Amino acid sequence: MLTIRAATADDLTAVVELWDRAAGPTRHAGRRAEAMQLLARDAEALLAAVDGGQVVGTLIVGWDGWRCHLYRLAVDPTVRRRGVARALLAEARRRASALGAIRLDAMVNLENTTAVAFWNAEGFALEPDDGRFSLIL
Repeated sequence: MLTIRAATADDLTAVVELWDRAAGPTRHAGRRAEAMQLLARDAEALLAAVDGGQVVGTLIVGWDGWRCHLYRLAVDPTVRRRGVARALLAEARRRASALGAIRLDAMVNLENTTAVAFWNAEGFALEPDDGRFSLIL
């Protein structure tokens, strides 16, 4: 059964391994030390999709005081097309609303056509002036 929850320090080895094999293209996949800093600053920012005790997806929901930035959406290739990304995004939206966010911005590599299609299907639109995919809440 799929569960979406805040990642913990105990999850970070699996999270970084997932990023290495499933997050990209990216200039920097992210490392454990950086993920630990994220958790220390905002323990709820790193969402983990867990199925059968395994981390199968992630999404970071960063908050700057008026909007949430979404990045590191990664889903294990063995469970893609099963709603993991949508479940992560649903929790991100819930978190953003609880924080009072008025906008969501997703950082997306435009060469990743699968990711572009996902964000478009979820109602996000590419902002031509700054290259972000945005959704007004």
